[in-house]
Amino acid sequence: MSFTPFHRGGEGPPLLLLHGFTDTWRTWELVLPTLERRFEVLAPTLAGHAGGPSFSASGASDAFLVDAVEAALDEAGWEAPAIAGNSLGGFVGLRLAERGRARSVAALAPAGGWADDDPAATEILRYFRMMSRMVRDAAPRADQIAATPEGRAAASAAYASTAEHISPDLLAHLIRGAAACDSEPLVTFAEREGWQLEPERIGCPVRLVWGTDDKLLPLAAAAVRFRTELPAAEWIEIDGGGHCPQLDHPVETAELIAGFSG
Repeated sequence: MSFTPFHRGGEGPPLLLLHGFTDTWRTWELVLPTLERRFEVLAPTLAGHAGGPSFSASGASDAFLVDAVEAALDEAGWEAPAIAGNSLGGFVGLRLAERGRARSVAALAPAGGWADDDPAATEILRYFRMMSRMVRDAAPRADQIAATPEGRAAASAAYASTAEHISPDLLAHLIRGAAACDSEPLVTFAEREGWQLEPERIGCPVRLVWGTDDKLLPLAAAAVRFRTELPAAEWIEIDGGGHCPQLDHPVETAELIAGFSG
């Protein structure tokens, strides 16, 4: 199974798509047809993830993730594109906005919004450690798991409220991609350093989008800091949406991105 470092396509103003932790750029496949009719889309795979750049000898860090995406922007000749990011990708998008590299950021359930003393931030890292072991065990059977509606529902339950829009091929890819992600260095870094934003440096418009059925980062707990630190941000909830609304509500999500990024 091969993993590619990025996808680029479409015509129009530039739009950068950033996936979540353990994912790959292919998480955006269901929204790409709509977005590429209106934008030139660049969807890279993040550092340490399947197909993305390897971590440097100095180790994983959020700054390294942001540096790698910034280098991809430089290579593409993009100064400050519109950005849409999910989970870890939403956090990276906000970090790019701090550097002045974003025209706007549509953040779908971004990481980094917990209160400083909230144990949920630690619990989610423990979950990813457990999930890493599970997907490595499941990866050799990814095609069989994805072949049935029951298998697709079980495999996607943590991040999508429904699997009906997810093809067997895409779901099998996401399982294998999560298994191939070099996740432990990032988990260790996040445990040590936490999720640090400097929201006062973000000068572009921000839209925060959350699914009401998000099981990984429930809105009530995972967005506390954003409520106070990004007071000018626009808030939108997707009724019944899971953690990755680009997968379970692709039509609505594509419009929420496009309508904010144009």
